[in-house]
Amino acid sequence: MALCLKQVFSKDKTFRPRKRFEPGTQRFELYKKAQASLKSGLDLRSVVRLPPGENIDDWIAVHVVDFFNRINLIYGTMAERCSETSCPVMAGGPRYEYRWQDERQYRRPAKLSAPRYMALLMDWIEGLINDEDVFPTRVGVPFPKNFQQVCTKILTRLFRVFVHVYIHHFDSILSMGAEAHVNTCYKHFYYFIREFSLVDQRELEPLREMTERICH
Repeated sequence: MALCLKQVFSKDKTFRPRKRFEPGTQRFELYKKAQASLKSGLDLRSVVRLPPGENIDDWIAVHVVDFFNRINLIYGTMAERCSETSCPVMAGGPRYEYRWQDERQYRRPAKLSAPRYMALLMDWIEGLINDEDVFPTRVGVPFPKNFQQVCTKILTRLFRVFVHVYIHHFDSILSMGAEAHVNTCYKHFYYFIREFSLVDQRELEPLREMTERICH
């Protein structure tokens, strides 16, 4: 019998509380619309398309926050099996290594373990989506001019979580009976970033063969 997402993934293993949308706001209504479409059984390619009359930045913001919540939940459940010992380098197989860089502690690209990279990544994203200057929530406050570039960077780095999980922890996905759920999350993410050209094609290369198989 298929398990529901809440049965597969334990919420107490996430890094941090889920980011939520304020009820009564336009962003909350868009989020509800997106979730309703997902649950309706519509083709995921159709689900990600911008609804008529909606603002593209609002639509992207809603999805970035939702993907952050979902991917954090997936990795949080696997975190016990992703340690400094098992994953001393944040990588996607032998050909791809991801180095961390930010504006605070790591001003130059740094070689880090996967769990350290993930913790920094989730902190960094959480800081951005809680920053009113980047993700404004007040009515009438516009998005910054570089908003989509910021989202591109967030989504590019979130894609690397999928790369690491699929390549290094696929056995954990299988043992939890979570393959179908992780695949659905990945397909939703993939169709969204392709619909709006938000991640460079070269970044997608590590999962190209799998993507061709499950996103045909």
